[in-house]
Amino acid sequence: MQLPTAVEALSALAHASRLAVFRLLVRAGAEGVAAGDIAREVGALPNTLSTHLTILGYAGLIQSRRKGRSIIYSADYERMRDLLGFLVADCCAGRPEICGSLGEFAADTGCCAQ
Repeated sequence: MQLPTAVEALSALAHASRLAVFRLLVRAGAEGVAAGDIAREVGALPNTLSTHLTILGYAGLIQSRRKGRSIIYSADYERMRDLLGFLVADCCAGRPEICGSLGEFAADTGCCAQ
Protein backbone atom coordinates (compact mmCIF):
# COMPACT_ATOMS: atom_id res chain seq x y z
CA MET A 1 0.00 0.00 0.00
CA GLN A 2 1.26 3.44 -0.89
CA LEU A 3 1.21 6.38 1.53
CA PRO A 4 -1.61 8.33 -0.25
CA THR A 5 -3.85 5.26 -0.20
CA ALA A 6 -3.16 4.70 3.50
CA VAL A 7 -3.86 8.35 4.28
CA GLU A 8 -7.20 8.17 2.43
CA ALA A 9 -8.22 5.02 4.32
CA LEU A 10 -7.15 6.41 7.69
CA SER A 11 -8.93 9.69 6.96
CA ALA A 12 -12.12 7.78 6.19
CA LEU A 13 -11.84 5.95 9.51
CA ALA A 14 -11.04 9.15 11.45
CA HIS A 15 -14.71 9.80 12.22
CA ALA A 16 -16.58 8.08 15.04
CA SER A 17 -19.62 7.11 12.96
CA ARG A 18 -17.59 5.83 9.99
CA LEU A 19 -15.36 3.83 12.32
CA ALA A 20 -18.45 2.36 13.98
CA VAL A 21 -19.87 1.40 10.57
CA PHE A 22 -16.60 -0.17 9.47
CA ARG A 23 -16.25 -2.15 12.70
CA LEU A 24 -19.85 -3.35 12.35
CA LEU A 25 -19.13 -4.54 8.82
CA VAL A 26 -15.90 -6.26 9.88
CA ARG A 27 -17.84 -8.16 12.55
CA ALA A 28 -20.62 -9.04 10.09
CA GLY A 29 -18.34 -11.00 7.83
CA ALA A 30 -18.58 -11.54 4.09
CA GLU A 31 -22.39 -11.74 4.11
CA GLY A 32 -22.52 -8.04 5.00
CA VAL A 33 -25.32 -5.87 6.35
CA ALA A 34 -28.18 -4.05 4.64
CA ALA A 35 -28.01 -0.26 4.69
CA GLY A 36 -31.16 0.05 6.79
CA ASP A 37 -29.78 -2.32 9.41
CA ILE A 38 -26.52 -0.37 9.52
CA ALA A 39 -28.45 2.86 10.09
CA ARG A 40 -30.42 1.32 12.96
CA GLU A 41 -27.34 -0.26 14.53
CA VAL A 42 -25.21 2.89 14.54
CA GLY A 43 -28.10 5.33 14.99
CA ALA A 44 -27.50 7.28 11.79
CA LEU A 45 -29.98 9.14 9.64
CA PRO A 46 -30.24 7.66 6.12
CA ASN A 47 -28.71 10.66 4.32
CA THR A 48 -25.86 10.89 6.82
CA LEU A 49 -25.23 7.16 6.58
CA SER A 50 -25.17 7.41 2.80
CA THR A 51 -22.39 10.00 3.03
CA HIS A 52 -20.40 7.82 5.44
CA LEU A 53 -20.79 4.76 3.22
CA THR A 54 -19.69 6.75 0.17
CA ILE A 55 -16.54 7.96 1.93
CA LEU A 56 -15.70 4.44 3.14
CA GLY A 57 -16.35 3.12 -0.36
CA TYR A 58 -14.09 5.71 -2.03
CA ALA A 59 -11.36 4.73 0.42
CA GLY A 60 -11.79 1.12 -0.70
CA LEU A 61 -12.66 -0.08 2.79
CA ILE A 62 -16.13 -1.40 1.96
CA GLN A 63 -17.95 -3.00 -0.94
CA SER A 64 -21.62 -3.00 -1.86
CA ARG A 65 -23.90 -5.28 -3.80
CA ARG A 66 -27.59 -5.30 -4.57
CA LYS A 67 -29.74 -8.06 -3.10
CA GLY A 68 -33.34 -7.64 -4.17
CA ARG A 69 -34.40 -4.17 -3.09
CA SER A 70 -31.59 -3.80 -0.55
CA ILE A 71 -28.00 -2.73 -0.87
CA ILE A 72 -25.73 -4.94 1.20
CA TYR A 73 -22.43 -3.54 2.45
CA SER A 74 -19.43 -5.55 3.57
CA ALA A 75 -15.89 -4.79 4.65
CA ASP A 76 -13.14 -5.21 2.09
CA TYR A 77 -10.90 -7.51 4.10
CA GLU A 78 -8.05 -7.43 1.60
CA ARG A 79 -7.85 -3.62 1.85
CA MET A 80 -8.09 -3.86 5.63
CA ARG A 81 -5.18 -6.33 5.72
CA ASP A 82 -3.19 -4.07 3.41
CA LEU A 83 -3.79 -1.10 5.70
CA LEU A 84 -2.87 -3.05 8.83
CA GLY A 85 0.22 -4.37 7.09
CA PHE A 86 1.18 -0.83 6.06
CA LEU A 87 0.81 0.38 9.65
CA VAL A 88 3.09 -2.29 11.08
CA ALA A 89 5.46 -2.72 8.14
CA ASP A 90 8.36 -1.01 9.90
CA CYS A 91 7.28 -1.94 13.40
CA CYS A 92 9.76 -3.11 15.98
CA ALA A 93 12.89 -2.69 13.83
CA GLY A 94 13.01 -6.47 13.54
CA ARG A 95 12.53 -6.94 17.31
CA PRO A 96 8.93 -8.08 17.91
CA GLU A 97 9.28 -7.88 21.70
CA ILE A 98 9.24 -4.06 21.42
CA CYS A 99 5.71 -4.13 20.05
CA GLY A 100 4.31 -6.32 22.82
CA SER A 101 1.11 -8.02 21.68
CA LEU A 102 1.59 -6.54 18.22
CA GLY A 103 4.76 -8.56 17.92
CA GLU A 104 2.94 -11.79 17.12
CA PHE A 105 0.72 -10.04 14.57
CA ALA A 106 3.73 -8.30 13.06
CA ALA A 107 5.66 -11.54 12.87
CA ASP A 108 2.72 -13.15 11.06
CA THR A 109 2.74 -10.35 8.47
CA GLY A 110 6.46 -10.80 7.90
CA CYS A 111 7.25 -7.19 8.85
CA CYS A 112 9.84 -8.11 11.45
CA ALA A 113 11.80 -10.49 9.25
CA GLN A 114 15.23 -9.23 8.33
